[in-house]
Amino acid sequence: MVWNSSSPVPLDLLMSNSSSLLTGGAVGSPKDSFSNALTKNIVAMLVWMTLSIINGTMVHTFLKHRLFYEDPRYIMFICMVVNDALQLTLVTALYVVSYIFAKIHASVCCLLIMTAVLTTRSTPLILAGMAVERYMSICFPLHYGHMCTVPRTFLLIAIILLLAATPPVTDLLITVIQEPPHFFHSSIFCDQSLLFRHRSIYYKNCVFDGAYLSFVALTLLYTYCKIMLAARAASSGLASVNRARNTVLLHGIQLLLCMLAFVVPSLQAALISLFPRLGLEIRYIFFLLVYIIPRFLSPMIYGFRDQKFREYWARHLVCWTPSGASRVKPTAQLKVNRKVTVNDS
Repeated sequence: MVWNSSSPVPLDLLMSNSSSLLTGGAVGSPKDSFSNALTKNIVAMLVWMTLSIINGTMVHTFLKHRLFYEDPRYIMFICMVVNDALQLTLVTALYVVSYIFAKIHASVCCLLIMTAVLTTRSTPLILAGMAVERYMSICFPLHYGHMCTVPRTFLLIAIILLLAATPPVTDLLITVIQEPPHFFHSSIFCDQSLLFRHRSIYYKNCVFDGAYLSFVALTLLYTYCKIMLAARAASSGLASVNRARNTVLLHGIQLLLCMLAFVVPSLQAALISLFPRLGLEIRYIFFLLVYIIPRFLSPMIYGFRDQKFREYWARHLVCWTPSGASRVKPTAQLKVNRKVTVNDS
């Protein structure tokens, strides 16, 4: 499992609890039975497959309709969906790999960890961008078309990726400078605290995480308060304002769940030290709470709640079912026949 190295807990404590989940662990560390390991991995894979199908259908719906990729709101949404899908895939892969292999090549682990950290850190920044977009659409409706354009949206996404990539890239640079050359050719248990283990990385990430999470939290709080004031002052279109307010509120809940990834290492290490025999179960519960459950919120906020996207998404879901395809084909053929008849007349 990916542990964030910026938690306020000594690295020695983190590393003492970073043994393999099944084999190759420290002396006296608990080991899962084959049935428990198989059940946990099957559940993780089923959840990954379910969310991957949902996210895949949403991306397909987005790409099939021009009105979506010309709207900054839906561009940010699909960016969140792709980010969540990639993060879930990487974290699930790391979780399953930890059961199969005691150690993997350090360079491969580095690539997996850095990409997983990049997607994890991108989520709060994307949430802030989506909240600002909702704030502008409600509080500055007349200027929205000038302020929120497609080029500016892509520029914002590029800035988000740059900011999110800064910590893992600097972690890598520090590790390259501090570690011996043969370190990246060795085999290690794939864990962030074991890969990027220099203490300067810990303090650097503490400062970065505190600054950027505070910025995101203040952004969501500011936009929510502004939309609340707009909702009270609105004499018409109150429903849309309330929907925007509820959307920002859900983004706040998402942020709280995302912030668990930054406090879990210390809490997890403390619980494992108190209940060492339940270490595997504690890790698995935190894996579900931190990396799985928050991934369900993005489809819910826009895929299910947004009326426009829900209508187009439902059409594609119906078309993909066998019964839906049989209903769509005669309809399409009827439209073609009508077109031919009109042209002939």
